[in-house]
Amino acid sequence: MHGTIMLLFFATPLFFAFANLIMPLQIGSPDVAFPRLNAFSYWLFLFGSMIAVSGFLTREVRPTSDGRPTHPLSDVVNSPGAGANLWIAGLAVSGLGTILGGVNFVATIVCLRAPGMTMFRLPIFTWNTLVTSILVLLAFPILTAALMALLADRNLGALIYSRQNGGAMLWQHLFWYFGHPEVYIIALPFFGIITEIIPVFSRKPLFGYKGMVFATLSIGFLSLAVWAHHMFATGAVLLPFFSFLNLS
Repeated sequence: MHGTIMLLFFATPLFFAFANLIMPLQIGSPDVAFPRLNAFSYWLFLFGSMIAVSGFLTREVRPTSDGRPTHPLSDVVNSPGAGANLWIAGLAVSGLGTILGGVNFVATIVCLRAPGMTMFRLPIFTWNTLVTSILVLLAFPILTAALMALLADRNLGALIYSRQNGGAMLWQHLFWYFGHPEVYIIALPFFGIITEIIPVFSRKPLFGYKGMVFATLSIGFLSLAVWAHHMFATGAVLLPFFSFLNLS
């Protein structure tokens, strides 16, 4: 629960807080593209986090046997009780709010820029917001789908992650495709914040603006391409390909 609250219920929403406040001001927009969707995203995050944390009110306070939650440790045999179900459902609901927030930010940056503000006139924090939002749209739907499948396995006997279907490996593929970009969903916005703060307080213009933009785009691409390095020990991934991308 500490890791869940820290990563998914604090660090990721903190990006949305900064972006909601700063990004529309930087591009000359009166608000985000879909204000009501923005509010709906917040309520999904709030109630999703409350559902996940409400596992503390059950007899089985632990979310799963493993915090990731690796299969088969997260099945109904190894992680019995309502606590794990509440945790999984809460993450799925909160993740939907995160996805809708990403849609809102991409639409705002693409469609609501002030006249004359081309993409390469955008402040660097806005670029980081755009890349982070795209990563959200590519990573969080995978996690949400994987969690809903796990919930179906636990409560409906769906057998999506059954041992006969190679369920443990399927879970690792789905989870780490989300898990590695999530690191940069947390980090990239603060790269942008620091890149805005230092030129202001040093009273010097940002050096290498286009280089910073392309570096941000490259980080976003590589964060999606190197996820399988979390699975090297399984022998189920193409080791030379992912090793090369990691070295890149």
